[in-house]
Amino acid sequence: MALSRARLSQPHGESTRLLPQVSRLVELPYSSCSDDDADGVSLPGDTAEQDPGLWCPVPPKPSTFSRCVRYLAFLWNLLFLLLGLLLLAVGVWGLLAKAALPRGEHGAPLGSDPMLLFVLGGLGASVVSLAGCLGALRASPCLLRFFLGALLAFAGLEVLGGLLVLLARWRLRDGLQDLLLLCLLRYQEDPDLQFLVDEVQRSFQCCGLRSYHDWESNPYFNCSAPGVQACGVPASCCQDPLESGSVPNAQCGFGVLALGAAAAGAVVHVGGCGAALGAWLRGQAGAIAAGAAALVLVEAVGALMALRVLGDVVAFRAWG
Repeated sequence: MALSRARLSQPHGESTRLLPQVSRLVELPYSSCSDDDADGVSLPGDTAEQDPGLWCPVPPKPSTFSRCVRYLAFLWNLLFLLLGLLLLAVGVWGLLAKAALPRGEHGAPLGSDPMLLFVLGGLGASVVSLAGCLGALRASPCLLRFFLGALLAFAGLEVLGGLLVLLARWRLRDGLQDLLLLCLLRYQEDPDLQFLVDEVQRSFQCCGLRSYHDWESNPYFNCSAPGVQACGVPASCCQDPLESGSVPNAQCGFGVLALGAAAAGAVVHVGGCGAALGAWLRGQAGAIAAGAAALVLVEAVGALMALRVLGDVVAFRAWG
């Protein structure tokens, strides 16, 4: 009887000793980030008994559309980067070409040199486009935010400029006339202004601001000035600067201011460029508005692509 009781109690003792081991096996935590998952081994019941907080989140893969937008944003900004570098190169070339001129022929000082606009515009476009390129390529939120901020600043300046043109167009017209008169006064001092004035007078077949007599305000063309240019006008005012030849006659306008109106009208254009330039600007109002709208559209497309790339980058990093 005692022997049978011992035999009956032995399996019960062994089962009692196995219970803690089984409970420990059941209570072992599982994690999808462990090395066991890398081997592809999964045990039955792991999903049911596993703590959800131990799972490492799997970042979502970017869609095909997101990848296309990212590469398109890179190419878009790369194009404007090249254009900005080209504009910068033209400005630097102009400044260096003027620096190589003899003393006294440099023209306007550096602060008022028109080529400085090319340098600043090209530098600004290059920096902003480079930030957009690197931000899209390297998925950098900092560069993308800088790019978006710069576009927003440019758009604000453009809107402000458009409002100023609409609200103060009469003052701007008077300012433009004063600028043209200043160009006449500094005609021989600045090669850029000389080229600009000559091109305007040739294109619109005009002379001076209001009439050809405006050249009397120039110290070199004034009748009281010493030299061969006294009482004359630039050759770009002449009706036939070639004079039936192949070489332009630079002296075709000499002495015109001393002639009467009829005699001068047979040699040069007597009408001013102010009215002709104003009429041309009014005729090009539609093209100017279309160009401004196209510029805003280009900036909007770049901003939308940058926003999409930035949203994908932020969402991806949130999973990390």
